[in-house]
Amino acid sequence: MFDPSHVITTTEDLRRLVSPPRPAQQTKVLSELDRHCRNWIARSPFVVVSSVDSVGRMDLSPKGDPPGFVQILDDKTLAIPDRPGNRRLDTLHNVLEQPQVGLMFVVPGRGEVLRVAGTGRIVTDPDLLATMAVRERLPLLALVVEIDEVMFHCGKSIIRSKLWSPEAWPNIKGLASYAECLDDQTTSDETVTEMETRFRSWHDGNELY
Repeated sequence: MFDPSHVITTTEDLRRLVSPPRPAQQTKVLSELDRHCRNWIARSPFVVVSSVDSVGRMDLSPKGDPPGFVQILDDKTLAIPDRPGNRRLDTLHNVLEQPQVGLMFVVPGRGEVLRVAGTGRIVTDPDLLATMAVRERLPLLALVVEIDEVMFHCGKSIIRSKLWSPEAWPNIKGLASYAECLDDQTTSDETVTEMETRFRSWHDGNELY
């Protein structure tokens, strides 16, 4: 544990520890996409969506597809296809209760990320969904985000973690598989072997869309 007397509770206390940001960091927040943001999103195969429900419970949901899968509808609007997953729909339930969302776009090999904050809506427009087909499979819906703020975030965290450096990756021998975790943590209608077989089919490109 920690000593409660050392908890920071005011902005003033926080700023006594951390000096103000440099001018570029203070002024980098944009209200819409520019060419650099557009190029980044067009090359990103992975985005994390953050959302919160009406009582403050937060969710982080990863989304991945071929680079550029998040569509830029205009300089203020993005559309993210919703592919088949675990069917919990945590993000979408949250958006129905509290539409504010955050996005973090990752480009493999680059340390920086692009952050977007905005308002989400769940959309079933057939013309939009038709542009999001992969292997001739259309998503059932899309999350459309109206942008409030967008900014690039520096690469220090990824540099420190050596995320793109295989020689620095931890040894995963002995780390439980996803199926083993589910078997221990949930009530499942499948055995570990059945789950492992199904999950392997994903890596073979099956059941992804």
